[in-house]
Amino acid sequence: MTAATASGTPGGRLIVLTGPAGVGKGTVEAKLRADHPQIWLSVSATTRDPRPGEVDGVNYHFMTEEQFLADERAGKFLETAVVHGMAHYGTPLKPVLDHLAANVPTILEIDLQGARRVKERAAELGMEVVSVFLAPPSFDELVRRLTGRGTETEEQRNRRLETARVELAAESEFDVVIVNADVDQAANELWSVIAKEYGL
Repeated sequence: MTAATASGTPGGRLIVLTGPAGVGKGTVEAKLRADHPQIWLSVSATTRDPRPGEVDGVNYHFMTEEQFLADERAGKFLETAVVHGMAHYGTPLKPVLDHLAANVPTILEIDLQGARRVKERAAELGMEVVSVFLAPPSFDELVRRLTGRGTETEEQRNRRLETARVELAAESEFDVVIVNADVDQAANELWSVIAKEYGL
């Protein structure tokens, strides 16, 4: 990888990870980071309420809608989106740029809308992006995993499944597709992508 330039242009490639709700992104990331602690995972901001066990600043930066919109107007996000028609999500820009400039392996987990916006902004920011789609073995398996999670109401779950159908149809837009049939294997495949991009 090239080092950051004097103008502060990032020297590393941002790994953008996307996949439908319930596919196991968090589980795969946890395994990946346990095996390779040098990886930095961007922490998104959101206006949704924390789920049981979630910690502010670790899982998400939980914000009020007023705080979020103020930061959005100030240009402090790489991308923002309203996900599932329910809550605002956004990627704080400065931490991503700082880690890329230091050539630290950097992962951003976002939804399909966000992934598309990051690609659009990448050229403006002098940022290189490698997009990775985490797919379920089948749609039926995705339904089983999402239902078993038990963290959403039936209405929320149905919305997520509707969104998942759209996301799965966009699989071909991504540079790499990893099928999460086995967590260890999926984590190893994701590491292979990162290691190749960062020369590790």
